[in-house]
Order: sequence, then structure tokens, then C-alpha cells
Amino acid sequence: MRVVRRDTRRRRSRGFSLIELLIVIAIILIISAIAIPRVTSTKRMANEVAAIKSCQTVNTAQIQYFAQFGRYASTFNELGPAPGGAGPSPQAASLLDENLIDGIHLGYVFSMIGTPAGYSLNADPQSPDSGSRTFYTDHSTTVRYRYGTEPASDSDPPIE
Repeated sequence: MRVVRRDTRRRRSRGFSLIELLIVIAIILIISAIAIPRVTSTKRMANEVAAIKSCQTVNTAQIQYFAQFGRYASTFNELGPAPGGAGPSPQAASLLDENLIDGIHLGYVFSMIGTPAGYSLNADPQSPDSGSRTFYTDHSTTVRYRYGTEPASDSDPPIE
């Protein structure tokens, strides 16, 4: 027959000791110190991929605009949706949705310069947390990148 002392039962029912709680908190802090930078870099990479895809979307819209109207669009509004459900026109060709029309999308700022003979598009991160690369594309449809905050240009390496 086994004899159980009362003070042992009472001590077990009180909960965790201070040392046990401190160990659990230390483990949580170590795990979060490892995980948070990885989450941040993953988000930055996702923003960069979205910026590249947005550049490609603008390239496609510009090609379609040129095929319809014989020139490249000079503003995002010309590529955007027609107001009030009107049909496509040179002022609003309905080739892009409203996500890119204001020039800010998923942590990147897009700026476009258009002429009848061509266009250029830059995508720059809003902050260092948004992305570590800037992007450039033009009527050649090649997307180029540059690490850092300086805007990319047509002399930078292409995305492969």
C-alpha cells in the first residue's frame, strides 16, 4: 500500500512555479526572435513578386491600349475602368482594375511616364519593410530591378 503525504498533494495543486513560467517565457521569446525576421522577409519577398506581376500587368495593358488606340497610354487613368460603366475609350480603356490606378499597390508606389511612342514605369517600395528592390519596365516589356532605394532604369539587369 502506498502512502501519499498531504503536503505533496497540496503543492502539486497550486500550479506552476515561478521558474517554470520563466522557462516557458524564455522559450517563447527565443522562438519569436527566430520567427519574426523570417515573416518580415517573406512579406517583403511577396510584395516584390506582386510588384513584378503588376509591372507585367501594366505592360500587357499598354500593349492592348496601343493595339486599340494606336498610341501608348500616358496615365494610369487612361488604362483604368470607364466611369459609370461606359465603353472603353482613350480616356478610360478598362484594361486595369482600380487597384493600380492610384499608383500605390501592396507597399509599392508606381509612377508612369507615357508618350505616344512609348512609356516607362517605375515601382519603388514605400518603405524598407515593403521591399528591398526597385523595378523598371518600358515598352520593351522587360522588367528590370535594382537593389536599394534608387529607382531602377533601363540599364539595370532584367528579371529572369
